[in-house]
Amino acid sequence: MEKGYVAEKEIQVMYADTDMMGVIYHGSYIKWLEVGRMQLIADVGYDYVAMERSGYYAPVYNINVTYRKSLKYGDRAFVRTWVARNTGMRTDYGFEIVNGDGEVCTFGTTTHIVVKKVDGEFKPVAFKKVFPEWFGKYEQIKVDG
Repeated sequence: MEKGYVAEKEIQVMYADTDMMGVIYHGSYIKWLEVGRMQLIADVGYDYVAMERSGYYAPVYNINVTYRKSLKYGDRAFVRTWVARNTGMRTDYGFEIVNGDGEVCTFGTTTHIVVKKVDGEFKPVAFKKVFPEWFGKYEQIKVDG
């Protein structure tokens, strides 16, 4: 896998994803970001479920979303996801959701931290230290800029 790798996954746009205006409800996009992140993780050879089984989690710390063009029921949609920044404590995933014509409809970032449950509370840990190979793979494929 090369520097600047971008995972792509087609989204099944369902009627249940729409709002009363007939367009895709803004909250539906958030779950699609997770679909994209899971696709990227699988593409680079890692398993989020295995991470959780080992006692670690990567919750969302921040989301930044810009809605540019509406999607409607019946449209084709694809989520493209990449590693935008990887500090060792936080990972920023860049994303865009495009329609069947390749037009960017939504874009932004999600930031995740890695935590471990200690004494009933989640404590941040260094991704770089607890998953050094995974961190290294992200360094290898992240998109510069």
